[in-house]
Amino acid sequence: MTAALGRIGPLLAAQIAAVAVALALAPRAALVLAVWFAAWQANIRLSESALARGRAGRSLVAAVFGVTVLILWEMTVRLFGVPPVILPPPTEIAVTLAANGTLLWGDFVQTVVKGALTGYVIGCAAAVGMAVAVDRSPFLQRGLLPVGSFMAALPIIGTAPILVMWFGFGWQSKAAVVVLMVFFPMLVNAVAGLKSADRMQRDLMETYAASYWQSLVKLRLPAAMPLIFNGLKIASTLALIGAIVAEFFGSPTRGLGFRISTSVGQLQLGMVWAGITVAALAGSAFYFAVAWAERRVTFWHPSQRP
Repeated sequence: MTAALGRIGPLLAAQIAAVAVALALAPRAALVLAVWFAAWQANIRLSESALARGRAGRSLVAAVFGVTVLILWEMTVRLFGVPPVILPPPTEIAVTLAANGTLLWGDFVQTVVKGALTGYVIGCAAAVGMAVAVDRSPFLQRGLLPVGSFMAALPIIGTAPILVMWFGFGWQSKAAVVVLMVFFPMLVNAVAGLKSADRMQRDLMETYAASYWQSLVKLRLPAAMPLIFNGLKIASTLALIGAIVAEFFGSPTRGLGFRISTSVGQLQLGMVWAGITVAALAGSAFYFAVAWAERRVTFWHPSQRP
């Protein structure tokens, strides 16, 4: 009997402690949930209003949602006392960004402008050129695409160190990794796009005695633009990921990947999140720039209608 009570005592004490902790945290959790519910309802009303029907209104809805996430993040970290080593609040990340603007700008230029953008342009241009060659050659259709799928399946963790050894520790090796990552997705979309022209339209071009290149420029490339831009948007995110991951395996003393990896080792979580924020903003701007170009080029396509 005494032994049983001895076992029940610690269990009861643990249960009482858990209830006490829950009661202490309940007002904070209720406050966070109340703010979330109020912001959710406001965003629903805003998204259903006439203001959200235009492009500016849709951007406003997204901005309100993003601000709500940041507010809830800040409240949760502050109210529950989350250690900055686990998750710093957004205000601390903003302070780190402001204090290290010059350093992070150099990292941005090294990773995004030199590595990601250069590899993106080379890889996408080579993929579109290769798509034209594949479209003209049945041999390449049967031989190159399977090899391309094999290359696309190679893990970046395995290929990045090899390319760093081949091309050195500068931005050239990061651009090579980006080329490898964006080439196959862009190739698949471009090949599919070149085949998307209607058969009746192609027969009409042949009736007019149009050459392959005339048909390509005046019919097939315009018809392929929606799928080509789809590949460009996919590649825009892959390019930044490839450049940052490649910097983990060898980089000069600058770059977003270098900054994130070294800051993790030094437990400077504010700098880690600052680097992540810069990368996320750069990737979003890159994607929306491609989407903006798509709206201007493929304005005639049904997908661009409001």
